[in-house]
Amino acid sequence: MISPRFAPVVFGFVLSALMSFIVSGIATLRTAGLVDGFMALWTDAWLTSWLVAFPVVLVVAPVARRIVQGLVRA
Repeated sequence: MISPRFAPVVFGFVLSALMSFIVSGIATLRTAGLVDGFMALWTDAWLTSWLVAFPVVLVVAPVARRIVQGLVRA
C-alpha cells in the first residue's frame, strides 16, 4: 500500500490520467472521426497529454485549492 503522505501525488497521477484520457479522446474523435487506427491516434494523443497534464496538475492543484477556499465560506 502507498503511504498517506503521497496522497496528493497519487491523486494528481490518477486525476491527470483520467482527465487527459477523456479530453484527448473527445479531441481526437472530433478531429479525426472514427477512422481506421482511431485507437492508435487516441493513445498517442493521450500519452502526450498525460506527460504534460501530470506535472501541471501537481503545480495547479494547490492554487485551485486556495482559490476555492477564498470563494467558499468556512
